[in-house]
Amino acid sequence: MLARSATEWTPTVTAAPVTTAEPAPAVSRRHAAGAGSARGLLLTVLGEFVLPGGGAALTSTFITVLGRLGVEEKASRQALMRTGADGLLVSERQGRRALWTLTEAAQRLLTEGAERIYGFEAGQPEWDGRWLIVLARLSESERAARHQLRTRLTWAGFGSPAPGVWISTHVDRAAEAERVLAEADVHDGQIFLADHHGGGPLSVMVRQAWDLDAVEMRYKEFLADFARTGWADALVGIIQLVHAWRRFPLIDPALPAELLPARWSGGRAAKLFARRRSEWHAAAQAEWQRITRETG
Repeated sequence: MLARSATEWTPTVTAAPVTTAEPAPAVSRRHAAGAGSARGLLLTVLGEFVLPGGGAALTSTFITVLGRLGVEEKASRQALMRTGADGLLVSERQGRRALWTLTEAAQRLLTEGAERIYGFEAGQPEWDGRWLIVLARLSESERAARHQLRTRLTWAGFGSPAPGVWISTHVDRAAEAERVLAEADVHDGQIFLADHHGGGPLSVMVRQAWDLDAVEMRYKEFLADFARTGWADALVGIIQLVHAWRRFPLIDPALPAELLPARWSGGRAAKLFARRRSEWHAAAQAEWQRITRETG
């Protein structure tokens, strides 16, 4: 157990005191995991098309595109309104039409998400054996802060093998961990870089920190869904592809090969994602532009 081997972790660097960070957007990070809803699909559309395409689109454009994904018009309008209420979109009347524009908070959130999603490789090619450790505990009464801390650290790839302890093999995420602690108002948290010197098998601790069996099952589902060729609609295909892939940076800690189970499917899934997105990207962007012109 971690409690028995705590003295065998040798901290080498202690982070500086946590500084005040800019508040995070009011949207939950669960959307970044690919929530299967009109709102989750809308965020995928915003990141894949609106963000790189000028930052704005008409209501009619969203309704048309989401309709191709089986979302009813009423649900699309509700998703737009709720996303606007979250501070990610602002609307402007243009006669009888409404133009939705990304806010600065949305641009930051979507840019961060795009970097994590499109750069995610489902593994860590090189690892020097060091661990990034965060010690942070909040009382049961601080439910909102506890939820924010758990969600943000999970999004950053941390796992928790014991209460109040979070670990990651990605030592370059210390600054991100500092921001998470600051945003959750955890002022007495500690951040360490450490080497493992002994104790039980690391595989046991890894299993305590992350549910790798569940992640493996999701990868197999992804491979089954997108392995087939001949998708007739590149726009629908790429939205569904990115929407499904969005969950993996949240649930997969991208561990080095020596810590992963044998026959891990993550690498094959990452290659399939990159290949399908490359195949569909140009046609999907062209179709988005066509719909934008026709609904404008």
